[in-house]
Amino acid sequence: MKNRGNAPVKAKRSRIRQEKNRPFAYNNVKCKLAGYAPILWNEGTDREGWDNRMTARQRQEEVEKMVLSPRAALSSCSDGREREEEPCAYRTDFQRDRDRILHCKAFRRLKHKTQVFLSPEGDHYRTRLTHTLEVSQIARTIARALRLNEDLTEAISLGHDLGHTPFGHAGERALDAVMEDGFRHYEQSVRVVERLENDGRGLNLTAEVRDGIRCHTRGTPAKTLEGRIVRLADRVAYINHDIDDAVRAGVLKETDVPADIREILGNRRTTRIDTLVSSIVENSGEDIGMAPEIQEPFDRLHTFLFESLYRNPIAKGEESKVEGFITRMFAYFVEHPDRLPSEYREIREQEGVHRAVCDYIAGMTDNYALEIYHAVFIPRSWEVKVDGFT
Repeated sequence: MKNRGNAPVKAKRSRIRQEKNRPFAYNNVKCKLAGYAPILWNEGTDREGWDNRMTARQRQEEVEKMVLSPRAALSSCSDGREREEEPCAYRTDFQRDRDRILHCKAFRRLKHKTQVFLSPEGDHYRTRLTHTLEVSQIARTIARALRLNEDLTEAISLGHDLGHTPFGHAGERALDAVMEDGFRHYEQSVRVVERLENDGRGLNLTAEVRDGIRCHTRGTPAKTLEGRIVRLADRVAYINHDIDDAVRAGVLKETDVPADIREILGNRRTTRIDTLVSSIVENSGEDIGMAPEIQEPFDRLHTFLFESLYRNPIAKGEESKVEGFITRMFAYFVEHPDRLPSEYREIREQEGVHRAVCDYIAGMTDNYALEIYHAVFIPRSWEVKVDGFT
């Protein structure tokens, strides 16, 4: 009997030979204009048909050209970094950006920053970190379904709130009031990755990631569709998880959401997210958006939350105190700049004391801000030694 044990291997080799001779179907507009072309497989290929001279990063870049949409931002066609660097042998530029954000100090601090409820005592309330992770998950799902660049989408998602203040938007309002040019957390997020991280050198991220972070909230849309996905995913995430936290806190009930909105979007958080994500995927093309019949109730849900939660005296009653103590702390460090940590001295010398104090306070976690305020303004009790005990 004829031995057929090598038949699968022979079939695979045959496919490889066919792939070598087949023209590469690639039509990404940006790369075509820039003169980029796929690396064709010639002599010296491995068993999978890849050129042995290619690095793991180059192979991934080629895969992007094969499988992503013509509208996707390709890592090999990035507008680059402010400071040129040797490319990584294993990661694309956008993967490298994602890793830099994930490992930076500002990202770790998000776990102790308020999302909606001020320093909530409970294991299951969202923080700024868990919000960021939920945004990333929703955005990546949309990007993958649309065959856009998931790595770029993830990097923007993870970095979009790095500049958020302690105590959420209450802290943002306080700094906005005391800074001459105002304060916006999305601009501060860009400042974190460009100036504050890495001992003042920044993370040197690609232009596409920085643009997506800067444009994730309002104003001019991001240049890439991946950045526009993050803007929508951010809104989908916080509206739905804020309802969930409000229900957990007893501030709202699911049935408080208007019945006509629930009928269209769904009665539960997971159902609403599925409805919204499906509408984005099915209605996006040249731009990212939802169907009008979904966008309208979604906008009304946002308005409902502003009236019933974001301005709720029970949920937000302590925020005026936050604004007061951050304003007072800001004034103290402006008057006593020598009390600023050493890493802010160069900023004070180059950009002024107000900028340095703003950067310092904006980077604080909720608990650290309270500790600093307590250390500066609250008198410590006198310690009396009794019989050798303190």
